[in-house]
Amino acid sequence: MPANAFDTAADETNAAVKSATQGATKLSAEAQRSFADAARRIEKAVQEGVEQIRAQTRAYTDTAGEQLDQAQQYVTERVRERPLAATGAALGVGVLIGLLLSSTRR
Repeated sequence: MPANAFDTAADETNAAVKSATQGATKLSAEAQRSFADAARRIEKAVQEGVEQIRAQTRAYTDTAGEQLDQAQQYVTERVRERPLAATGAALGVGVLIGLLLSSTRR
């Protein structure tokens, strides 16, 4: 009888281990599915965010380009109105930049 009790206990232990292993396998598979779903949702959110940023960037780029064109046109008109003043201003800016660059090298 003691041998049967040992065999029965061993069988019960094996069954418990097998059940625990199957449970762990199922849990692991569920966790992997959850992680994969979360990764897909995060990837989708990031892609949508990037697309939104691209659209906003295009709008800002267009606006900045228009403003630069207007500024260029304004400066060109002012230089044509007063060429000597524009030349003097450009010379003054050049001298200031030269002084700033030469003072940093000392």
